[in-house]
Amino acid sequence: MTGVILAGGEGRRLRPLSYYFQKCMIPIGANQRPLLEYIVRFLRYHNITDVKLLVGYKNEQIRNYFEEGKRFGINLTYLLDNPKTKGTGAALLNFYKKENLNRGTILIYYGDILSNIDLTEMVNQHRSQKAAVTLALVHGYQVPVGVANVEGTRVVRWVEKPQLELDVGIGIMAINAEVLEELSHLGKGAKELDITRDFIPWLHEKGYPVGAYVTDSFWYDIGSTEKFEKLDNGLIDKTFKFLFNEK
Repeated sequence: MTGVILAGGEGRRLRPLSYYFQKCMIPIGANQRPLLEYIVRFLRYHNITDVKLLVGYKNEQIRNYFEEGKRFGINLTYLLDNPKTKGTGAALLNFYKKENLNRGTILIYYGDILSNIDLTEMVNQHRSQKAAVTLALVHGYQVPVGVANVEGTRVVRWVEKPQLELDVGIGIMAINAEVLEELSHLGKGAKELDITRDFIPWLHEKGYPVGAYVTDSFWYDIGSTEKFEKLDNGLIDKTFKFLFNEK
C-alpha cells in the first residue's frame, strides 16, 4: 500500500503564519514538532512505509526536515505539484501521471489534518467491501457560527454553534489505484480540481462503489489560524504519545 500526503497548498486560511511556514510544518504539541511529523509517524505506526509527499509551496522546509524519511522508518518520495493547475485533485492527478500506478491501495491523507483513526481497520473494510474509494467520516459537526431560523424579517429561533447530526469527511480516504484513471478523464483541460468537491461525486455518478468508514476517533483540522490558536497542545501530547514511545 502507498501512502499519499497532500502537502503542497499555500495555506491561505493560516495566513499570516503560512507566509513563513508551509502549513503542514506548523509546530504543535509541547515539543513543537511539525504537524507533518505526527502524520508521517502515524502512517508508519500502521505499517505504511512507502509514502509519497505531494509538495509545492515552501516544499524546501519539508525536504530539509524529513529528507528521505530514514529516521522515521519510512521511504519518502517527493512529487512537485504542477504549478499550472490548482487543488487537491490536480495534485493527485499529477501524482498518478508521474507514478503510473494501476493496482493496489492508496491511502490519501490531507496534510493539515490530525487524527488517531484506525487506518488499518479502515483499509481492511475498504478491501473487504470491494469499494473503489472509502471515505473516513465522523458523525456530528459543530457549526463554528450561530444559526438562525427566519420567518420574513424576524428571527424565530437562534442556536449558537449548533451540533449537526451529519457524517462529515475528515480528509482521509482509501482509494484503488486503478480508479485514478477516471481522474485523468475528469481533469482534462481543468485548471483547478478538488478531490472531494469534484472527484468523489464523479465516481459516484459513474457508478463506482463509494464506501463509508464512520469513526468516533479524535480529529482536528489545523488548516486555519483560528483552529491553530484553539489547539490544545496538552491534549495533542496525551492523544499521540504512542507515536513517540512516551509513557
